Amino acid sequence: MAGLMLQGTGSDVGKSVLVAGLCRALSSRGLSVLPFKPQNMSNNAAVTADGGEIGRAQALQALGARAELHTDMNPVLLKPQADRTSQLIVHGKVRGTLGSANFRETRRSLLNEVLESWHRLSQRCDLVIVEGAGSPAEINLRAGDIANMGFARAADVPVVLVGDIDRGGVIAALAGTRAVLDPEDAAMIRGFIVNKFRGDPALFTDGYAMIAELTGWRGFGVVPWLPAVARLPSEDAVVLERGLSPSAGRTLVACPMLPRIANFDDLDPLKTEDGVDVAMIPPGKPIPAGAALIVLPGSKATIADMAFLREQGWDIDILAHHRRGGAILGICAGYQMLGRTIADPMGIEGAPGSIAGLGLLDHETVLGPQKALRQVSGTALAARFDGYEMHMGETHGAPASRPFALLDSGRPDGTMSNDRKVIGTYCHGLLASGGLRRALLAEIGVRSHARDHGALVDAALDELAAGLEQHLDIDALLALARGAGT
Repeated sequence: MAGLMLQGTGSDVGKSVLVAGLCRALSSRGLSVLPFKPQNMSNNAAVTADGGEIGRAQALQALGARAELHTDMNPVLLKPQADRTSQLIVHGKVRGTLGSANFRETRRSLLNEVLESWHRLSQRCDLVIVEGAGSPAEINLRAGDIANMGFARAADVPVVLVGDIDRGGVIAALAGTRAVLDPEDAAMIRGFIVNKFRGDPALFTDGYAMIAELTGWRGFGVVPWLPAVARLPSEDAVVLERGLSPSAGRTLVACPMLPRIANFDDLDPLKTEDGVDVAMIPPGKPIPAGAALIVLPGSKATIADMAFLREQGWDIDILAHHRRGGAILGICAGYQMLGRTIADPMGIEGAPGSIAGLGLLDHETVLGPQKALRQVSGTALAARFDGYEMHMGETHGAPASRPFALLDSGRPDGTMSNDRKVIGTYCHGLLASGGLRRALLAEIGVRSHARDHGALVDAALDELAAGLEQHLDIDALLALARGAGT
């Protein structure tokens, strides 16, 4: 079984993107390659063809590999829903809640299921590229680990360590990781990659050699800051790319940054529009009065985030925006928030209770234990779209005569107000469809280029792969994965 694992000196060093780029580069060489992440923690997830969910980063990596999404690509997914608890997803399905009290014991028991997924994937392809989580230098979490060295040693997969030079201290980060690791763990690491370099790589020649001398590992390359990365969806961090006011001649779309925001990549297609500025509104800032459209995003804890929205005074901003005739789009939890009430009688998200919604749509939502996970397609605003549903709870009471979309299954979805100014939907990903995005933006007077967002991401993956071919020794990485490396 050929495999290669990328681990990092910390979170956000670029492991996810490097795995996606390597998947595309090796796929373009004619190899059958699949991505794998033993354990992920993220509220950004994607629905798979086999009816489960995996981390959004693995969905991007599967796209890089030109492969269909499968739950084996991310067998354990943790979705934070409170400060100390996460929803536990195993093989794509909810298996309960993981908290600080049972974290280590439960995690250790999942290793066999992780290895089952690994073996199944390995039998389906020429090569599996594995992404670690966080850093193996977090040696306080080593006992029971299934995300980094615990998996690497159990599966006997060679590791390449990624360091982020953009944040500074990359020599110390790589050499320090070597210093704190258990000798048997350190023996799994066969080399390093320096990522996110700005400027002339020749200026780092001495530093590169020092890392090799201090660690005893070989270098596989220095990857510069590649422009294509900015056109790929972010996995976990909401990036404040734009200000709170639109540029000249552009229309502002505003989205409040809820504490447990989920699947915020729903907004990525809007960021590619020439006439649109997307502003992620941080806590402590009002929603700008000049926004033409407010998007209420998904959330892993709808009631808690609805309460937070009120604490910030954003409900006042949203209702004032509505009185001025502004447009509002609620997606998934955002759709639930637009209604009259949200109730959680079984304590699915926390303590049982209920909360008043914004009252802009005439429906009520009751959260329940069954999670809807399905890929969908349909028609809305006279345009075709593809997307997916991922939610717990059922929404009732909206007049059947005003659904937002009609799914190909024959089932209506969501609600649209009589004046078309307030829209709610359970469908994630629908703005990636160019025709639907054009129709929605037309409602606020914006002319869209209507380019297919999937095609833009695919082109960015090709560009990323070309950059990695230029700056990494991919032949040596492939030889290492096949067991021929040193």
